[in-house]
Amino acid sequence: MKTQHQENNPPISRSQRRLLPLIIIVFLIAGSFFAGFEKGRRSPTTDAVSGPVSPQNVLISNKNENQSVDFDLFWKSWNILKDKYVDKSKLDANEMMYGAIKGMLASTGDPYTTFFDPKDNKDFQEEITGSFQGIGAEIGIKDNVITVVAPLDDSPAQKAGLQAGDKILKIDGTSTADMDLIQAVSLIRGVKDTEVKLVVFRNEDDSKTQEITVKRDVITVQSVKTEFKDDGIVIIKASRFGDDTADAFKQAITEVSSKKSKGLVIDLRNNPGGYLDTAISMASLMLPAKAVVVIEENGNGDQTKMYAKGGDILSGLETVILINEGSASASEILSGALRDNRTNVTLVGNKSYGKGSVQELIPVTKDTSVKITVAKWLTPNGKQINHEGIAPDVDVNITASDRDQNKDPQLDKALEILKQKIQ
Repeated sequence: MKTQHQENNPPISRSQRRLLPLIIIVFLIAGSFFAGFEKGRRSPTTDAVSGPVSPQNVLISNKNENQSVDFDLFWKSWNILKDKYVDKSKLDANEMMYGAIKGMLASTGDPYTTFFDPKDNKDFQEEITGSFQGIGAEIGIKDNVITVVAPLDDSPAQKAGLQAGDKILKIDGTSTADMDLIQAVSLIRGVKDTEVKLVVFRNEDDSKTQEITVKRDVITVQSVKTEFKDDGIVIIKASRFGDDTADAFKQAITEVSSKKSKGLVIDLRNNPGGYLDTAISMASLMLPAKAVVVIEENGNGDQTKMYAKGGDILSGLETVILINEGSASASEILSGALRDNRTNVTLVGNKSYGKGSVQELIPVTKDTSVKITVAKWLTPNGKQINHEGIAPDVDVNITASDRDQNKDPQLDKALEILKQKIQ
């Protein structure tokens, strides 16, 4: 059990990684979630009964303390379906069980609490490696609508014109009303060279919908890209917080230091998040040791502070961070950590997504798992991230006309700010 304001980072091994997910990632081969995960650091509860049991012996507390739930109801319904269903020869016991578990987790009303059956579990494990087949976009549920969180750079989704914030109303003609994330992902994902048609609604100012056809492809994600400008300013774009990101970012930051760069732009736009320890490692290169990176708050209000691990190289460098509505979870953690701890950091762009909940990924069997929301993230100053997002210091929009002309006023403003500060 955690104590309030625990002072040390809990140990997290590679097999116990925490994803800061957001969302369901539609890199789209699978229903994965980038930005808020905790993978197996906690253990599942041990008071559950395993193996075949008498239903009458399995009672759990209900909201009303005077009532109990008897699992006999479940088995009676199971047997009625098995005996009475017109196509009972087509019933699959495993699929029935998986469906029941998914329904149980869906009853929480939390789109990030879900069950991975063997196929979902396999797809997820493949997806977090950074190479997969799909359209290259992340989707989530926002205001109860299936929504594009971010298209990946150079992905089929981006090339087809999908944008962060697009509300997906139909997938290949099927309405997404009352559709959950897993269902949406299963319809959108697919193999290379196949197509998916999406009907999207872009913003409140446009009453029209658009049909966008995306041709699926193999998606390979390069998580860190670096560009050195002639004026001593360097731009580092991070597209995710994956297995390879921390090392790639450290290499880029080391090069920035060795070249004695004068200013730094960190581009986190359309970055849906990833591993928590990757975010902490990246923050540690730009914050003094023991600076608070993020605060985790559980359902009881107990808080655990996560600290920078040391290795600060660039906390003295003037820095601008680019964010937009596609920046989520780990991106929001890093942005909040740098702004709350430093006076030489400016956030530019649009308000971030607002994915500040923590999911724990727990293996159930060798090929299935559950993902449960267990906590929420706060910035070092105690600001709630979930549903709130991170507001930029300088709000700059990109219009449709800007995109058509390949203009980037957000990056232009970032460079302008840095040039003024380093003169």
